Amino acid sequence: MMNRRWLDLTMEEAVEPEIEIVDPHHHMWDTETKYGRYELDDLRIDTGSGHNVVETVFIDCGASYLTEGPEHLRPVGETRYIAGRADESDRTPGPPISAIVSRADLTLGTAVTEVLDAHVAAAGGRFRGIRHSGAWASPDVVQTARSEPPPQLYRRDDFREGARALAAAGLSYEAWQYHYQIGDVIDLAENVPELTIILNHIGGPLGLGEYAGKREQVLDGLKQDLVELATFNNVMIKVGGIGMSRYGVGWEKRDRPPGSEEVLDVWGDMLRFCIDTFGPERSMFESNYPVDGETTSYVVLWNAFKKLTASDAATDRANLFAGTARRAYKLSPRPRN
Repeated sequence: MMNRRWLDLTMEEAVEPEIEIVDPHHHMWDTETKYGRYELDDLRIDTGSGHNVVETVFIDCGASYLTEGPEHLRPVGETRYIAGRADESDRTPGPPISAIVSRADLTLGTAVTEVLDAHVAAAGGRFRGIRHSGAWASPDVVQTARSEPPPQLYRRDDFREGARALAAAGLSYEAWQYHYQIGDVIDLAENVPELTIILNHIGGPLGLGEYAGKREQVLDGLKQDLVELATFNNVMIKVGGIGMSRYGVGWEKRDRPPGSEEVLDVWGDMLRFCIDTFGPERSMFESNYPVDGETTSYVVLWNAFKKLTASDAATDRANLFAGTARRAYKLSPRPRN
């Protein structure tokens, strides 16, 4: 859970506050969860903490599902909830929530079109894609994703049929799984080349359970897989997620959270590898808030990203901080009420 008092023990001013940021990955809950409650007011605290965040993208987190009606349509409740908050974000000071990514069960195959249509109808012009998590882990490592996916979900014929329906609808797919599952993403990218795949959180390098104390080995293997994945032009990568406790760095156990220099000491080489491998045109920084708030403040995260790229070309930085996200989520200026 995010603890703002603890995060405030390491305070930094936002560096280069003029840089325009589209935050392409945050969540929101109107009830208490293991990450706490995180509503529009909470998001505004973070996006208003010093960096120039101009738009955000909400990503599926199981919030406010419908409690009645057909099971496969219940995730539409999340889209309705976020669309209401997005409308409020348009009317009030602060960055608007410009795009929504929710969940649908892609193993429905072509029948998933009914769910996609319902999301589109509920989103007020903001719906952009689906995240049907494939993050499977054995219980002694980390809790499997809340949707309890089976191993090798992305390789299933019914899932691929649903993925093709997603692509046909002009929507993207958020791939969230762990480092040892990147081969499944490669297989999906190869077999559904018309689908835009956005790899979440640098590919999910776990550092718990059997992977504790094996960070170098995990990252070396992940890098090899990412090189192959990057050969598929339909794949983009989100450069972030590095504050999650499941990555095994252990910051959440300390008296004080890290500053941006320490974040770079631990993660800088891996973040740079991702950018160099996929290129700035297919890479985007993300906050993954409030989940990354388990260990790292919003200001510190974006300071680390800015310091990492301080000597990069201006065009590359513009892509990493905003341009790639705008293309990936088809963002255009929305009228403010």
